[in-house]
Amino acid sequence: MKRRIIKIDESLCTGCSLCIPSCREGALRIIDGKARVVSDILCDGLGACIGHCPEGAITTETREAEPMDRPAPAFTGCPGSRIVNIETDASRAPAAPPSSTPTDGPSGGAAVRPSRLSQWPVQIMLVPPDAPFLDGADLLVAADCVPFAYAGFHEDLLAGKALLVGCPKLDDAEHYLEKLTAMFRLSDVRSVTVAHMEVPCCTALVRLVERAILDSGKDVPFESRMIGIRGNEI
Repeated sequence: MKRRIIKIDESLCTGCSLCIPSCREGALRIIDGKARVVSDILCDGLGACIGHCPEGAITTETREAEPMDRPAPAFTGCPGSRIVNIETDASRAPAAPPSSTPTDGPSGGAAVRPSRLSQWPVQIMLVPPDAPFLDGADLLVAADCVPFAYAGFHEDLLAGKALLVGCPKLDDAEHYLEKLTAMFRLSDVRSVTVAHMEVPCCTALVRLVERAILDSGKDVPFESRMIGIRGNEI
């Protein structure tokens, strides 16, 4: 059947992600630094995303396409990209000092420490630049190896902060720069902490965030914290 479907001009698309939150069907995703329609059956062709594209890269066209197989009102995209504000007592409470006496958790093992994560998603590639949890936030930008190496990640680094996670070596650094710049430009981020590993390639994350703040034209307080591969803070 023929119906209207979103069309994206990749020569104009910068991968800024501003169109993603407006697509309630989850038909759009950033792939290789460009917005793409991931499946015809998800796109309703109504063009709610068009007005959110600052480059004019999104239009509609009438072409052969499969009919939609799900209703539009509910969020039906990938659960990993749905924005969730995690309001828990653990995320709001101050960090507690580690106990010298272990207590049993639900499974009879070691004591359960509360998570300090206050929002979802956390991957830089998935977070839209205008995500509401960025506004007024103390932001932690962490290299994705840091939480594995540093045992005190939740209590010492994450508590009270919004989180972005990424790898400057394995991911698209140029896309990171564009997206982080848009985040700082669109949201009133209060402060930024970059947590990175001691390995040389990981320090690129510090430079990316510093450059993004500069390019955004904002004056955002900034600090970096280096974690050693043995789990110590350097």
